[in-house]
Amino acid sequence: MPPRAGTSYPDTWRIPDLSEPRYSQSLERGLAILECFTPDTPVLGIADVAEQLGMSRSTTHRYITTLLALGYLRQGARRKYRLGLRVTDLGMAALNETGLREHAHADLAELAQRSGYATSIAVLEDDEIVYVDRVRGFRRRQGVPGPDLQAGSRLPAYCTALGKVLLAHLPDHERREALSRAELKRRGPNTIVSKSTLRDELAQVIEEGIAVEDQELVGGRVAIAAPVFDEAGEIAAAIDLTAGSSGIAVEELADALGPHLISTADRISSRLGNRRESEGRD
Repeated sequence: MPPRAGTSYPDTWRIPDLSEPRYSQSLERGLAILECFTPDTPVLGIADVAEQLGMSRSTTHRYITTLLALGYLRQGARRKYRLGLRVTDLGMAALNETGLREHAHADLAELAQRSGYATSIAVLEDDEIVYVDRVRGFRRRQGVPGPDLQAGSRLPAYCTALGKVLLAHLPDHERREALSRAELKRRGPNTIVSKSTLRDELAQVIEEGIAVEDQELVGGRVAIAAPVFDEAGEIAAAIDLTAGSSGIAVEELADALGPHLISTADRISSRLGNRRESEGRD
């Protein structure tokens, strides 16, 4: 039975061919419920989910009760729900499957040890970056403002150095599509909110080999990022160094540690089978 008129779905939920005889609408609905829980709406009630998906409250309650029993949701105060640890386990399994953590962790740890700053590796998923691994910095009294990040954390791509690297290296048509659907909301004092400005900055990332982030995600946070390429020479991930602007300006970070960041990215690319990087830069 096709979805009823007026049904509203999350942007990431693509409705497949329901005429496929082996298609399970029950599974579709269960997964759609999980996709309702986002960083912007981490806690939802049955009425919230029912309204978002256009389902009755009784049907929504039945699905949520099943997801709760299986550990994919957990219940908080006032009959509100949030994602459970089983979802985290699936996400971490997917991240581990990429092999990026295994290939990159030792190099990230060495970079963090030598620079003293936090370093991370992330991939692009739709309009967000997803952290695959993160190594904290070792500088005392040098905290980085913003969210407490770890593997599995997500941030908007347009206002992070990692995201700008990943967007810049997309194929032209994919980059155009990403920019056309992007909602550039101000988050930090220097957030880029003009698509033409962001487009120009992405072109500069390609030209210079690194991206910079100067208090764009949140005030007081600066970062630089570089690309990691796979065996086919395509963008596989990006790595970064993040710091507090009270301790170092983004220009200093780029000048002093940009070459080390690029060298680390090249080594990780080589581990992924990228021949150009394994043969050295031109």
